[in-house]
Amino acid sequence: MVSNLQKGNQGEKIAQEFLRAKDFQIIDCNWRTGRAEIDIIAKDGQILVFVEVKTRAYDFFGSPEEFVSDHKQKLISEAASVYMEKIKHDWEIRFDVIAIILKNSKLIKLEHFQDAWF
Repeated sequence: MVSNLQKGNQGEKIAQEFLRAKDFQIIDCNWRTGRAEIDIIAKDGQILVFVEVKTRAYDFFGSPEEFVSDHKQKLISEAASVYMEKIKHDWEIRFDVIAIILKNSKLIKLEHFQDAWF
């Protein structure tokens, strides 16, 4: 049986491959500050994109993107501010969500929500 951590890691790898196929440049993964973690930091052209990946085995209790709570959005936004300050970033940013459903390690569904908040 696959643990939630393994499923999450597999989902993040699928999300990275998906973004690369869309010509995103992956800058960093699992970037942490304090209690917050940003799953993927990437560039879409000149836009700096902070990506939250939500992976679930099914959507019976709601789709994966519904599990990105307001609290989680706040933590990611604060972490993004720290990251931008660290790299002296002063151009456009975006927050995306990639929702993945994996069943028995097989990709069932992937949805990319650009500009998911703000």
